[in-house]
Amino acid sequence: MEVERGAEAAPVAGPRQSAHAIAGVKYGWLSRLRSYLILDPLIWLYTLVLGLIALPGGLFDRSGRRLHWFSRTWSWLIMKTILSPVKVTGLDKIDTSKPHVYAVNHASAMDIPVLYVYLPFQFRIVFKKELLVYPVVGWQLKRSGQVCIDQQKPTNSIAAIRSAVKSLKAGMPLVIYPEGGRTPDGEIKPFLPGAFFLAIKAQVDIVPVALVGTYELLPMDTYHIKCRPLEMRVGEPISTTGMTMRDLERVSAKVRKAIEDLYYAKSLDPA
Repeated sequence: MEVERGAEAAPVAGPRQSAHAIAGVKYGWLSRLRSYLILDPLIWLYTLVLGLIALPGGLFDRSGRRLHWFSRTWSWLIMKTILSPVKVTGLDKIDTSKPHVYAVNHASAMDIPVLYVYLPFQFRIVFKKELLVYPVVGWQLKRSGQVCIDQQKPTNSIAAIRSAVKSLKAGMPLVIYPEGGRTPDGEIKPFLPGAFFLAIKAQVDIVPVALVGTYELLPMDTYHIKCRPLEMRVGEPISTTGMTMRDLERVSAKVRKAIEDLYYAKSLDPA
């Protein structure tokens, strides 16, 4: 078949480097073996053992405070195991005694251990109903007072939403992933409509939080943990005082920009 003269082949783009990849660092077969033979089995062991130990206590812990301790211990063990130090910036400027909604980008399954270890207070997480199918983990989420949202049928979550608003007003901080799920490529995804409904309903500030490096540590659909430094960057609180549901889109855009500014910044603290 004759190729038409003058036609130029379209350039083939190579794989795009993730936003926070460390230049010059490669993770070869030794890294894979360490992950598959040591790190992953240890994490599953922590999950199984602590989950089973927490079962009896959870039956009598309607507030979820005791189960939060188990979750934090589980997370601490994981963070020590994966050899990934975390630098926290901006949290010292937040009045953590107040019940804020912490809006966090979601890049990895490792986001949850980072939050439990480095947010030094009790909080509850808004999670999607699909996570309830996982043994031990799903039970823990349900029994520990987390907020389950059915994204397919939001009307089924009215009771959970009312309970979350009540908890916020009573002083319990809330963590939400406004993207609704993990990013497949390390980039910030569009926010779900109504992601900040709870914050506006309870009239509490929204604190933007960017977790940096967790995607590169453990992306979706892999068990290869690539040990590396991480960051948790906390931004200035965004007030919802006086806002109504008509302001949802505006506040969502403001929070997304704040998280993107934190996430894509090269470094907020050179030290």
